[in-house]
Amino acid sequence: MGEELHSRKRDHIRICLEKDVEFKKKTTWLEYVELIHNPLPEVDFEEIRIEAEFLGRRFDYPLIIEGMTGGLPEGYSINKNLAEAALELNIPVGVGSQRAGIYNESLRSTYRIMRDISPSIFIIGNIGATQLVREGVELAEKAVEMIEADALAIHVNSLQELVQPKGTTTFKGVMKAIEKVVERLSVPVIVKEVGCGIPKETGRSLEAIGVKAIDVAGAGGTNWTLIEKIRAEESGEMEKKLLGEIFLEWGIPTAASILEISSTVEIEVVGSGGIRTGLDIAKILALGAEMAGMAKPLLRPALESKEAILDYLKKVFLELRAAMYLTGCRNIDELKNTGKILVGPLLEWCRQRGLRI
Repeated sequence: MGEELHSRKRDHIRICLEKDVEFKKKTTWLEYVELIHNPLPEVDFEEIRIEAEFLGRRFDYPLIIEGMTGGLPEGYSINKNLAEAALELNIPVGVGSQRAGIYNESLRSTYRIMRDISPSIFIIGNIGATQLVREGVELAEKAVEMIEADALAIHVNSLQELVQPKGTTTFKGVMKAIEKVVERLSVPVIVKEVGCGIPKETGRSLEAIGVKAIDVAGAGGTNWTLIEKIRAEESGEMEKKLLGEIFLEWGIPTAASILEISSTVEIEVVGSGGIRTGLDIAKILALGAEMAGMAKPLLRPALESKEAILDYLKKVFLELRAAMYLTGCRNIDELKNTGKILVGPLLEWCRQRGLRI
C-alpha cells in the first residue's frame, strides 16, 4: 500500500503540472455574481484593510493555502516554501493527506517541516473520511499530533475515490466517524470536499454534530475526476476511465455551494474551488464565506521558492483591495455586506433550492 500511495501522490503532482486539469464546461459560476460599482467610494485605497478572522484567530489576509502534498520527497520542499510564505503573510496553511506519514515514519518530515518552520503558523491537518471509517478516531489524533495542527480538515471525495484506480468507496458510517472525531479532538474540525461542492442538507448535518467550518471546494477549478481518469487511462484501467468520462462535469459550482452553506448554517465557510484572482475572493466573501482557499495556482510557485509564492499572492491581494476600493469597502466586514446581483443559472439555482440571497 505504501508504494502505491507514494506513486499516486507523485502522479497527482505530475498531472497537475503537465496537463490542463480544470473543468472544461462547468465553471465556478462566479461570473454570475456582479458586485455593484461605487463611483464615489469615499475611501482612500491605502486605508483599505483586508484582515480576517477564522476559527478564533485573526489573520492578515482572508486566504487559506489549501493542503496539496506531503508523503514524498518533493513534498518536503513544497511544504517548506508554503509554510514560510504563510508565516510571512500570517495566513493559515494546510498539508496534504497525512495517511502516508502516519503509515511510514520516514515520510513524516515532509509534513512536519511546516511546524518546524515556526510554532506560530496556523496549520491545518488533513485526513480522509473513508480512512476514519476503517481505522477510527485514533487516525485523526495521530494526524494532529504529527504536525501539532491547529485544526483538522477531513476531506470527503466520494467521486474521486470512485474513479481512482484502487480507490476506497467505503462511505457508510462517515457522518458518525466525523462526529467521533469532533468529540475527541481538542482542535476544531473542518470538513472539505475536493471539487464537487457541498449542499445545504450536508451542511446542516455537519453543523449539528459540531463541525466548526465547512470548506465547500466546489466545481469549476481543478477537476480531480479528470486527474483520476488520466491515471486510470495511463494504467490501462479502462472501466475507471470510462466512468470518469461520464462524470467529468459532476458537482455543485463553487458560487452555488457557498450560497448553499452560508445561507443555511451559522458555522464558518471557506470558499474554494477555482479561486484564481482577488476579484474571485471578493465575490466569495460577498456571498458569505469567511475565507477563500487556494491550492493549484500556488503549486508551481511552491516548487520554486517562498518568494515566488509571495509574488503570486501579492498580485492576488492587490486585486482584492482594488475590488474593495471600487465597491467602497474599507474592510472585510463591509465587503460581506456590499451590494451584489446574481444572474443567470446561479440565480435560478438559488430560486429552485430556496436559498436566502
